Amino acid sequence: MSFKEELKNRANTVDEYMEKFLPSADDYPEIIFEAMRYSVFAGGKRLRPVMVMEACRAFGGDWESSMPFACAIEMIHTYSLIHDDLPAMDNDDYRRGRLKSHKVFGENIAILAGDALLHQAFEVMAKACVQQNDIRYTKAMLAIAQGAGVHGMVAGQVVDVISEGKEINKDTLDFIHKNKTAAMLIGALKAGAEIGGADASEIKNIERVGELVGVAFQIQDDILDVTSTVEKLGKPINSDEKNHKVTYATMFGVDDAAKIVEDMSEEAIEILKGMGSKADFLVELTKYLIKREN
Repeated sequence: MSFKEELKNRANTVDEYMEKFLPSADDYPEIIFEAMRYSVFAGGKRLRPVMVMEACRAFGGDWESSMPFACAIEMIHTYSLIHDDLPAMDNDDYRRGRLKSHKVFGENIAILAGDALLHQAFEVMAKACVQQNDIRYTKAMLAIAQGAGVHGMVAGQVVDVISEGKEINKDTLDFIHKNKTAAMLIGALKAGAEIGGADASEIKNIERVGELVGVAFQIQDDILDVTSTVEKLGKPINSDEKNHKVTYATMFGVDDAAKIVEDMSEEAIEILKGMGSKADFLVELTKYLIKREN
């Protein structure tokens, strides 16, 4: 079985569990649950939940015990996309080849659907913590909360927004990438590692992997915004230029940005290889992320 097939199988597993953790579209008021599910099942790669699962497995844990947290982080990621797509933010009409939530349900319901997914995520994780009564699960929830919060993804989003149309330096750009994108990957890997039973030094290593892969992932995304097509990406291209955003691709050029992605990925892979064969899937996932075309 190829790596892409294995990744797809894991994504399908996430979708199966997501059905268990999301309210039915038949609940009242139906429109909010329909809107939540519309965005969650819009065809994402499920990279963050897969990272939770595989980090748990890499440190000897049972991946099934990590599924509430894997699904929760995907709900949080989806809420962030819904809000990021709004006219007040990126203001694009399509994501993954489909009309965005606010174009289907209106801005008011889209905002509420994002809010609902964020709170559903924490309800799912809190229930798991109560049921397991194990500090590892509480630490996993904390890792995800920190990755998504005001010192993580939200901070990155804020600096990204206030930097539009301005000349920014590399330090500011790095802050945006490390918080807007990498913080959630750190949270995913750390959450899985905590559930798997990783010790303090192993947690430190997996956090470094999350930072490297997250920043490299975002730089690659910026490169694709310049070099790819709408058909391949499933979303508009040149959106950074349209929104007057500085990226690694514009600051250093595409070739130098690609070399930075390669260097960061190689460092991450070396750390993962040091964790043994149980981290093999994470190694292949890192390779896949830097070579992806969408």
